[in-house]
Amino acid sequence: MTDVVALGEVMLRFDPGEGRINTARTFQVWEGGGEYNVVRGLRRCFGLRTAVVTALADNAVGRLVEDLVLQGGVDTSLIRWIPDDGIGRTARNGLNFVERGYGIRGALGVSDRAHTAVSQLGKGDIDWDTVFAAGVRWFHTGGIFAGLSDTTVDVADEAMAAARRHGVTVSYDPNYRPSLWAGRGGADGAREVDLRLARHADVIVGALGLAGTHPGQARISAGGVPDALAEVAGLLPDVQVREVPSAGVNDWSSAAWSAETGFVAGPRMPALHVLDRIGSGDGFAAGLIHGLLCDTGLERALAYGTAHGALTMTTPGDVSMTTPGDVSMATLAEVEALIAGASAAVKR
Repeated sequence: MTDVVALGEVMLRFDPGEGRINTARTFQVWEGGGEYNVVRGLRRCFGLRTAVVTALADNAVGRLVEDLVLQGGVDTSLIRWIPDDGIGRTARNGLNFVERGYGIRGALGVSDRAHTAVSQLGKGDIDWDTVFAAGVRWFHTGGIFAGLSDTTVDVADEAMAAARRHGVTVSYDPNYRPSLWAGRGGADGAREVDLRLARHADVIVGALGLAGTHPGQARISAGGVPDALAEVAGLLPDVQVREVPSAGVNDWSSAAWSAETGFVAGPRMPALHVLDRIGSGDGFAAGLIHGLLCDTGLERALAYGTAHGALTMTTPGDVSMTTPGDVSMATLAEVEALIAGASAAVKR
């Protein structure tokens, strides 16, 4: 039985290490993707049984992605394989070149993901009733997958509705990417889709992105978080449970709201040193979902998310690993020690 299923694109990430993309001669290769990173973290750090629903072109590159996913312990049986035409004219696999950034130089992502196999998924391509009838406990997807194409919005809508019919808890992360919406409605189009899909969710991760008139418009101070969460809650009156974490870079913290608890503040980790911030929000989501599935209470679930997200930023790659195939650097013991106040002192 699978505990958590995610729907999203899995790309190859090309990492030039400490160098720059435009002068690199070698790259390290990882797998990654906003929705996939969550189930990868849940499998490796928290020991849950997870699977990813995606589509890949059936060629050597797609099989490399599959191999990396298998090494991460995530079930690949729900991958939809699309025949390869030899040059990627009809379907291809996504690539993502990412610089980590350092100091005053921010991280840089250059994605090559148009016309990928997963972006061509359409309503009816996946038998969601079969997927969720197998005892799945949680389903996660987000705005990155929904933003891939006009058809993926309908796939996400169909999947979330099916999960709710089967009594599966549903989470959604708006995760706005401007590049996905350029020429397709921009921020306004993304906001429309987010509000449509978020109404199916029990848990919304990163929903401070829904504050303001369009994604990224609102600049929220720490003191303004409770009001911003209340604003988001008012946008989604039919959602019965809303956990809405937010995370800052360097000063790392979290907060949540639910109808049962009201506003809850998570741990604060000021002046956090960051090696690679890519995937930190997904790491947060994994910890949060683990806590909620284990009925730890919202405050403890926030602590799991905050600690796991923080540890994700201490290692390279989207999914907290040292080299492709290694297990997650963030273990459950490390997460719980950080929650308990562990320091960075050498352990002998």
